[in-house]
Formats: sequence, C-alpha cells, structure tokens
Amino acid sequence: MTTANSTDGEFRFTGKHFLAILIAFFGTVIGVNLVMAHYATSSWSGLVADDTFVASQQFNKKAEHMREMAATGIRGELTANHEGIRYQLTHPEKGPVAADQVMAEFHRPVGTKQDFSVMLTPEGNGMFVTDHAVLPGEWIVDLKTTDKGEVIYHEAIRVHVFANR
Repeated sequence: MTTANSTDGEFRFTGKHFLAILIAFFGTVIGVNLVMAHYATSSWSGLVADDTFVASQQFNKKAEHMREMAATGIRGELTANHEGIRYQLTHPEKGPVAADQVMAEFHRPVGTKQDFSVMLTPEGNGMFVTDHAVLPGEWIVDLKTTDKGEVIYHEAIRVHVFANR
C-alpha cells in the first residue's frame, strides 16, 4: 500500500499545476482577444450610422438615386488637401456644368468627431472652390450640386487626402 506522501516518482497534481493550467488557458484567451481587438481597430473601415436598421431600409432608394445621377452624364472631379477643396463638374458633350453652389459633406469612415460640411462657391467653367483645409486620411465625401434650388447632380465618393509634403 502506498501513501499520498510516497516518493517513488509518481505524479501528484497539486495546486501549482492547477494554477499553471488556469494561467495558460486564460492567458491564451486574453492574448487572442487582444490580437483580434488590434486588428479590428486598425483595419476596419465600416461606416457609422445612427440607426443601422433605418440605413439598411434606405439603401435601395439611395442606390437608385445615385444611378439616376450617374445617368445624367455629368462627371465630377474632387481635389482636397491642406490648401482647400476644388471640385470640377463637366458633361462629356456639353462641357463645364454651370450651377449655383456645391455642398460638400466630409465624413470619416469611422467616427464623427472630424466631420464637417462646407459650401463650395462657383469660380467659373464648372469649377467650385473653398479654402477650407482638409486633414489627411480617409474621407467619404457627399457632394450635392444645386442650380436655382434644384439638385442637378449628387455623388458620394471615398477619397484619401495625403499629408502636405
């Protein structure tokens, strides 16, 4: 008969072994969570919506509206940097597009702290400008062009603004 205190080389599971297993298990779980949290915060570029259900319900209507705007043939070219914002509107057959104003809403893909809206004023030949500086990084820009109070062109584009060099 052997006793619990025998020294003949048998393995005994002690509190130290249990502690090591707990630390290894929870250390792995916590480590994986930290890695996944890092990847989520450094790579996710989703959009912020106040009410995701309502946004999903409006998606098809907005997509149809954007298809209608694209069918007009008008094309916009946006330049945004630390010096300001320039937006050129042209039609392939009619040339520069005349309008009263362009409202540009700049949104960060994630977060709303730096979002802003700015009115671009016509400079002639389909060019609209403002001297409002734009911070570097990713932006989603919603541009509405109006003439005599009617929206004649509307587009939403994603741009990357580079730091001034």
